[in-house]
Parts: sequence; structure tokens; C-alpha cells
Amino acid sequence: AIAAVLVFWAVGAYNRLVRLRNDLVARFAAVDERYRQRHALLERQLELLAGALAAAAPRLEALRAACRQADAAREHARARPGAASAVTSLRVAEDILAEARAHLPVQALAGTDLPEINTQLATSDSALAFARTEFNAAVASYNDSLREFPTVLVAQLFSFRAAAAF
Repeated sequence: AIAAVLVFWAVGAYNRLVRLRNDLVARFAAVDERYRQRHALLERQLELLAGALAAAAPRLEALRAACRQADAAREHARARPGAASAVTSLRVAEDILAEARAHLPVQALAGTDLPEINTQLATSDSALAFARTEFNAAVASYNDSLREFPTVLVAQLFSFRAAAAF
């Protein structure tokens, strides 16, 4: 009877860890979608600014490079959203992108759609922040479960690894 209880408990603990990991992956899918939407908006913003602000060409190129780097990091993290190294790379790329965006002149240009894109980017940034918060909550729940005794024994037995948050 004791062996049966232990087996049922182990199966339950394993299923809980799998469910939490799947929730973490699902939450990252929302983050991934928000990143893609923001990337498209940044590309449109760069197109508008490139023609109008020739003097800001180095800043625009820095932003393009940061966008490419963030997109590559997002692709890497999308393949393995539970991997700490992938999420850490994405977080670093996001910091670089934020720095490049901070140095970009985004004033309104006459006759362009720039104010609308800037508004959409602000909305996109808010949605991305919310999606990251949801992902971080899923990561915290998953990591807390990995540390609980006796679930930690099942986690070690089946090689569950802690995930990183943004």
C-alpha cells in the first residue's frame, strides 16, 4: 500500500511539473507574439525615419542592428523558452534594443504616419510588459514547484531544470 501511494504521488508530482512547464511555454508564446508585433512596428518606424532624417543615420543603423539581435534572441528563446540561457540572451538583447530606441529621434514628421506608429509602439510596449509579467509568474510558479520537497526528488530524477524570468 505504501509503495502504491509513493508511485501515485510520484506520477502526480511529475504531471504537475509537466503542466507547469507547459504553462510556461504557453505564456512565452504570448510574449513571442508581442515581440513580433513590436518588431514589425519598429521596422515601419525605421522606414519612415530613414527617408526623413539623414543626419540620424548612425542611430537608425544602431537600432536596426539591435532589432536584428533581439529578433535572433527571440527565435532562440522561442525554441527553448524554459532554458535560462535563452531567456537571459533575450533579456540582454531587449536591454540593448531599449538603449538604441532611447537614442532615436521620434518627433513627429510632417506628412508621415509616425505619430500613429509611435502610439502603436507605446501600446505594444505595454502589452509586451503585461505578457512578460504573465510569463514571469509562470516561471516563478514552476521554479517554486521545483524547490518543494519532496517534488524536488522527482524533478531531479527526470532532469527538470529551473527557468529564468525576464
